[in-house]
Amino acid sequence: MKIFKGRFFQNLIMWVNGDTEHFLPPADTKMMESPKVPSVTQTLRPLPTKDEVFLGSFTGLSIFLVIGLVSILLLTTYNLPLFGDPDNPVVNEVIKRYVEKGVEETGAINVVAGMILDYRAFDTLGEASVLLLAGTSVMMLLLKDIKNTDPEDDQIAAYEMEIEERNRDLILQKITMILLPAIILYGIYVVINGHLSPGGGFSGGAILGAGLILYASAFGTNEVRKIFTMKTFKILTTSALMTYAICKTYVFLLGANGIDTRIPLGTPGAIFSSGLIFVLDVCVGIIVACTMYGFYSIFTTGEI
Repeated sequence: MKIFKGRFFQNLIMWVNGDTEHFLPPADTKMMESPKVPSVTQTLRPLPTKDEVFLGSFTGLSIFLVIGLVSILLLTTYNLPLFGDPDNPVVNEVIKRYVEKGVEETGAINVVAGMILDYRAFDTLGEASVLLLAGTSVMMLLLKDIKNTDPEDDQIAAYEMEIEERNRDLILQKITMILLPAIILYGIYVVINGHLSPGGGFSGGAILGAGLILYASAFGTNEVRKIFTMKTFKILTTSALMTYAICKTYVFLLGANGIDTRIPLGTPGAIFSSGLIFVLDVCVGIIVACTMYGFYSIFTTGEI
């Protein structure tokens, strides 16, 4: 008789003999274990810290402010006048006054300079103040001092500066020595000639700031600090902004009371003409140039 050794036949024989224990499924050990009761420390959640509470409230407030700002901007855009509409508020007597009476009342050949530095000088004062405040904010956040640096950071910065000094590009230095005088001279020309031709304090100051940045890129910020330090930055920017504010406050106070300022406008077309516009252009140019270079110096080295 042939003996079947297959698994099926072995199970069949065991079933016939009444051996059912073999067919029961294996016991689930996980079901047999007693349930674990969580301890008191596991059930209680730790109280949030002050930083976590502040972060949560700050995030919610930020989202609320962003939604509010976006809503205001969308509503403002929706209510803007149609482009090219002859009834737009920009096409009115104010614009005609700027164009027709600008030279007579301001003495500036450049109508734009007369508009932003005479008719709308208060707005330009705000723009210059915003530039200075932006530079001040960047200095507050990124300027190196004793409180936010340690000796190790100073050693790393000195090592990086030494490596940078060794790897100066000779070609860039030679080109800078050729171009820098022309850049500085052209920037000064744009600033002091802003009331006669396109230009002025903003564009001329940007050219002067770019010249300082080019010199710092070629020779290093240490070379610039020989003529332009943090003290120089503070004196120039503060003096320029205060001069601007004092000049226009004088004009505003007298003009509001119907009193003539007695400031001669000069001959239109002459370099020393247009009353205070020449002085204000110089002040704006100083602020813009100092702010531009200040941004570059702080972002690269952490100091001016």
